[in-house]
Amino acid sequence: MSDVEYLKSLLGVHPDFPKKGITFLDIFPILQNPIAFETLITHIVHHILITHPTPPDIIVGLDARGFLLGPMIASRLKTSFVPVRKGGKLPGETENVTYDKEYGKDIFEIQKGSVGKGSRCLVIDDLIATGGSAAAAGQLIEKSGGVTIEYIFIISLPFLKGEEKLNAPCYSLIQAED
Repeated sequence: MSDVEYLKSLLGVHPDFPKKGITFLDIFPILQNPIAFETLITHIVHHILITHPTPPDIIVGLDARGFLLGPMIASRLKTSFVPVRKGGKLPGETENVTYDKEYGKDIFEIQKGSVGKGSRCLVIDDLIATGGSAAAAGQLIEKSGGVTIEYIFIISLPFLKGEEKLNAPCYSLIQAED
C-alpha cells in the first residue's frame, strides 16, 4: 500500500455534514495517529524537495487547518511560516482581501512585512474545494510583494474546479470523487 493509499484509508467520512448532500472528509484521524501524521509530513516535504530544487522562502498556512501542517513543514525545510487568517484575527497592520465563499463573502489577512519583496511562497491547506480561500491567499502574497510557487493540499475536490482559480501549480495527495 502506498503512503497516499494509507493516508486515504484513515480519513474520516461523514455523510451529510455540514449539510445534507455533502460528504465531509475528516483529516483529524491522520493527525491523531503519530505514524500517519509523520507519513503525511514526510510525503509533503519530499514532494516539495523534488519539485523545487530551491526550497521556498516561506510556507504560508491558511486558517485554520493549514496551521496544523505549515509550521512543521517550514521547520523541516528550515524556512519561515506565515499564517493567513480570517479578518480581525491578526495583530498589527495587515493586508486584506475579500473573497467569495459558497454562501457569501469572507476576508483573509496577512501581517504587513511578513512576506518580503520577491519571497517565494508555498501555500498549504487541508482541502481545496472552490478555490476561493487559496486564491485569496495568493492575492495577499502578491499584494505583499511575494510570489506563489505552489499550492499544496491534502484533499482536492476536482469536480468543483477550484484549481482553475489559482495563480501557480497545485498538488493534492488525495482527489475525492463527487
